[in-house]
Amino acid sequence: MLNGKQMHVRLSNGFRGRARSVINVNSTAIEIPRQWYNLVADLAIKPLPPLHPKTFEPVKPEDLSPLFAYELIKQEVTDERFIDIPEEVIDVYRLWRPTPLIRAKRLEKLLDTPARIYYKYEGVSPAGSHKPNTAVPQVYYNAQQGVKNVVTETGAGQWGSSLAFACSLFGLGCEVWQVRASYYQKPYRKLMMQTWGAKVHPSPSDITQAGRKILQMDPSSPGSLGIAISEAVEIAAATDDTKYCLGSVLNHVLLHQTVIGEECIRQMEAIGETPDLIIGCTGGGSNFAGLSFPFIREKLKGKINPVIRAVEPAACPSLTKGVYAYDFGDTAGMTPLMKMHTLGHDFIPDPIHAGGLRYHGMAPLISHVHELGFMEAISIPQTECFQGAIRFARSEGIIPAPEPTHAIAATIQEAVRCRESGESKVILMAMCGHGHFDLASYEKYLQGSLVDLSFEEEKIKESLAKVPQVQA
Repeated sequence: MLNGKQMHVRLSNGFRGRARSVINVNSTAIEIPRQWYNLVADLAIKPLPPLHPKTFEPVKPEDLSPLFAYELIKQEVTDERFIDIPEEVIDVYRLWRPTPLIRAKRLEKLLDTPARIYYKYEGVSPAGSHKPNTAVPQVYYNAQQGVKNVVTETGAGQWGSSLAFACSLFGLGCEVWQVRASYYQKPYRKLMMQTWGAKVHPSPSDITQAGRKILQMDPSSPGSLGIAISEAVEIAAATDDTKYCLGSVLNHVLLHQTVIGEECIRQMEAIGETPDLIIGCTGGGSNFAGLSFPFIREKLKGKINPVIRAVEPAACPSLTKGVYAYDFGDTAGMTPLMKMHTLGHDFIPDPIHAGGLRYHGMAPLISHVHELGFMEAISIPQTECFQGAIRFARSEGIIPAPEPTHAIAATIQEAVRCRESGESKVILMAMCGHGHFDLASYEKYLQGSLVDLSFEEEKIKESLAKVPQVQA
């Protein structure tokens, strides 16, 4: 504590002299941002609009009203640069925000690298990840509109637990379809959701038409985010007092996550550092966008020029192996078509342990930014990711969720290159959540039974052949 305020930039080692110098620079605590940032406002070339799944015409706001709260629809299509955060949302954010920016001194020492590694740690939220940054405002806006229940899908369970947490605060019912592979891999995520009052179903389920159709074709289906989305959307569309909430991909979700990057910019300025490289894992893209988009704004202004690198699983490589095309956001083809990098809407990835990254597509806005050349993407297999996670845990003390292990592995790759070249780059990494409910995957790795899972070229060709042919 200093002057009654908690420091939110710290070093991970115990060297008091070095730590004291940082605290003296940052003698005032970083405040929670009062606005979300919309990158679309600063792009000279705007992203293409979503299309109606039946007419292939641009979606109108009224087309989305059966699924989403009015205020979220407005945020989805806005060109405004900044959106004010409601005071009621900020009041909940205060439970965990601002989140710490930590210098990984022990990891630097382990790697013997001249690089300076920082990570923005979102695992301090009640749900243990970055997901409450958008769950809270989504539930708030639904509650303001008088909605009684919300439904959603979840992969690893981080989004589902975050939405259940938010619903418990605002008094809404919550129903979650959890990808079947994760439902059984991560039982404590399910229990976390149930503790906060949510109903949880393994997906595909026999509750919905979409789920029953998948089970008829493959009774042992491991599920996918695309299937779980179809099930949740089906229920929302058929129920008057129920809306759908999405944990990634859409513009308003990425918008809410920019509190991460806005805080981080101020934290790095306070210690006199500028990132040379920004790294984050990507599945749907909200964590990556939340950290990187405010930095892209500063890059567009010419103030900084970092390399921005997305890291995805080798078993589900939408940015690096997919096509940039209009495709459905779900397996059943119920959602609008979005222009995005996709592996095909009925692509079902192998059940890797990073369940939150098992999505066939990428956020349209991230896909657009990638096409404009403002960022790059790589993919890494899960055994290398877990190897990096063990090194991180044994040096920094935090056991990461399987999703950010991809960012950790890419950071280690770059730090080793710096060791070989002698460059002292500043690397900023998104650490989007802890892995306390993912220890079964660590057990498999430590026992030597975790293997790399990768897509089959033929499997992707089949899936891509079913992508709708839409002229953009």
